[in-house]
Amino acid sequence: MNSPEGTRAAGAAVPPREAAGTPARRLLGVPRQRNRTEPSGDDMRPAPTDTDTGTLAFVESPVQLLNVLEWAHSARAAALTVVVLSPHDPMTRGQLRRMAELARDEGHTVRWEEARGGATAPLRTIGGLTPLLRRARRVVLGDPFSRYVQLLLALTRARDLVVVDDGTATMEFIGQLARGERLVRWHRHGAGRRPRDLLFAPFAATARRRLTPGPEGARLRRTVALFSSMPVEVPEGMAVTANDFAWTRRRFGPPRLTRTADIVGTSLVETGVVDTDRYLAAVARLARTHGATRYFAHRRERTGKLHRLATETGLEVVRPDLPLELIARRGPVGRLVLSFPSTVVHTLPLALKGTGVQVAVCDIDPAWLTAHASPRAQGFLDDVTGTARDVQRLPGRPDLAAEPEGRT
Repeated sequence: MNSPEGTRAAGAAVPPREAAGTPARRLLGVPRQRNRTEPSGDDMRPAPTDTDTGTLAFVESPVQLLNVLEWAHSARAAALTVVVLSPHDPMTRGQLRRMAELARDEGHTVRWEEARGGATAPLRTIGGLTPLLRRARRVVLGDPFSRYVQLLLALTRARDLVVVDDGTATMEFIGQLARGERLVRWHRHGAGRRPRDLLFAPFAATARRRLTPGPEGARLRRTVALFSSMPVEVPEGMAVTANDFAWTRRRFGPPRLTRTADIVGTSLVETGVVDTDRYLAAVARLARTHGATRYFAHRRERTGKLHRLATETGLEVVRPDLPLELIARRGPVGRLVLSFPSTVVHTLPLALKGTGVQVAVCDIDPAWLTAHASPRAQGFLDDVTGTARDVQRLPGRPDLAAEPEGRT
């Protein structure tokens, strides 16, 4: 099994070291663009560049930061300030460090905030960001469901808001916004609201209002734009720009293709949606049927589950140190990439356009869902699969798993 930074480890995956100033090592078989002497991750400070201080971006995951870079490339935006609201998860932190290096290479300023580093961290973070929020003319954000982001939206005077993809959650966000519903992640069970939810409700309501485009002709009209690779129908008044991963394709690849297939992991087990045993059995069937040899783990997958998966399936488990779109574009990558319903069934065909790689998606059988899964889970997952373009469709039923359906 490979470690997050590409070194081999026996048995379980090894989380990235949290030592300040230690740059991430490369993924095995993935060359670095060039050697760097600057520190990464926790040591990052705003660089002395001609930065567009009028544009402020907030990210909490590597995919969000990737999509901010894609938006900046598409919009021909000047160097902007990217604020990383760092999470606890070591895998996410490691990938964010690598993405932050790429952002700095593009001329952007990266401000790393230990936003969850103790009880007083939120107050310190918000206090330090308030001057930037007051000056910002445009705010770019990747996770409108984030309480941190919702709180920061209540403090900004910016009237130009841009939402970039946070994976398939963008589809649920747009749907809830159009229906006027409160913003709740799709995998959260809908029954009841916790006291903390009620306490935070006024900030969530304010964020929803700010993310709703203002009426045409209004004085000091607020604009809201979406930059997305997801198939969505935006509310009236919201501008949308398609993300075709032009920056990724320009910067990396094309990849070398292997003769075998690769499987992309998902965190559906970790979020309580899919049963562990059912998931591992489905991965084993896919590997046997399609000759897969590698399993690219999702950054949130637990080490114990991955160790069991490697033991039971014989797959080489790889912990990528960058979002999969970049790893696949750099290569090597299988001629066939297999996935369950997730963001990559929408993004990989765009990132790998013209390479000859085929992406296939395996449906989630309703029998795989846990008793704790949200009532909306099956419908949402079916929608993720059914709206994917340029992918091969594979049924999730065990008795049909070897028989591919038609293309969508």
